[in-house]
Amino acid sequence: MAATDRPYDIVLFGATGFAGGLTAEYLARHAPAGLRWALAGRSPDKLADVRERLAALDPRLAELPLLTVDATDEASVRAVAEQTRVLATTVGPYVLYGAATVAACAAAGTDYVDLTGEPEFVDRMYTMHDRTAQRTGARLVHASGFDSVPHDLGVYFTVLQLPEDVPLRIAGYIRASGAISGGTLASALLAFSRPRKNVAAARERRVLEGRVLEGHVLEGHVLEGHVLEGRDTGPRRISAKPGRPRRDPVDGGWALPFPSLDPQVIGRSARALARYGPDFGYTHHVTLGHLPAAVAAPLAAAAVVGAAQVPPLRRALSARLAPGEGPSAEKRERSWFTVTFVGEGGGRRVVTRVSGGDPAYTETAAMLAESALCLARDELPPSAGQVTSAVAMGDALTARLTAAGIRFEVLEAG
Repeated sequence: MAATDRPYDIVLFGATGFAGGLTAEYLARHAPAGLRWALAGRSPDKLADVRERLAALDPRLAELPLLTVDATDEASVRAVAEQTRVLATTVGPYVLYGAATVAACAAAGTDYVDLTGEPEFVDRMYTMHDRTAQRTGARLVHASGFDSVPHDLGVYFTVLQLPEDVPLRIAGYIRASGAISGGTLASALLAFSRPRKNVAAARERRVLEGRVLEGHVLEGHVLEGHVLEGRDTGPRRISAKPGRPRRDPVDGGWALPFPSLDPQVIGRSARALARYGPDFGYTHHVTLGHLPAAVAAPLAAAAVVGAAQVPPLRRALSARLAPGEGPSAEKRERSWFTVTFVGEGGGRRVVTRVSGGDPAYTETAAMLAESALCLARDELPPSAGQVTSAVAMGDALTARLTAAGIRFEVLEAG
């Protein structure tokens, strides 16, 4: 079935969970007239409860279609993927429950967005499904929430303020206040418990990328830490990684290296887009206001990672928040984030900032929903396979998020 002949523009999978429910509410409030969308999940009764909640926001949604699907049932996932142009999923941990959905979308030529922050999952999906998605035209866009949209698009926005065809250096500094849900906690603990599998998945991806690049299948791309002669763009060098401890040069405080998925996503955008220049470097930090917090944070993180290696401790930590539970509306209302970027190149220096409200849920729901709407409705540059938000949607998604209240600002330019 051609994408234009499908009954739905967007299917939201996982609408009965905490993040999924917030994304459904965002779509209920902001979906344009005529959007054909549906909710998908494992429990018909819980889906009906979500629909009833949405109908209280917009009575026209009382007949919103509901699709029953199990993330572990390949046939049911495939049936849903074949009915929609875009499938947005909040069903995690993705390394356990996401593979069948990605496979179905890649095979069906269906655009895909998720909220994963799990490097192992992203790398596995690249090695397994990127080539299929390139053949069918599917755009597989992972990390479409706070991981990693504000960082990826923020760097893209910063690059556009700097000269072209010169070496660029950008440093990002995250400041945030918020709380996590049971699903996010479970995903993080599971990822921490699989260090060897993370390393193996990354190694397999590097090997496959190296073979593709050596064959000049992806022109002008480079591997991190390596230079490759591309047919069109010439030799390019790309580096994106956690930074070193330092003072935050804009807001003060102590900036520590932040080993999240974000630098990997930014590096992949830089490799795909020649606008990032012939020599691009990015470093990623989280800023803490006081020295005691800066000292305690790595120790606390190490303790959590260590506990995740021991199944009884991991289960005890995970039990503190049940799946589907999350911060209250009042807590989310008080939460906020800023990501500040300092960019230099060609004799110019710019300081930019992306900022908004509750990063983990309220704004993440907006990012996921607007990403799905962008893929379904906007005129976008051609792309296929596993691609980043900046590569697939770039300016269009930045404009959508700006209209949604997430700010992209130039603070200094010189």
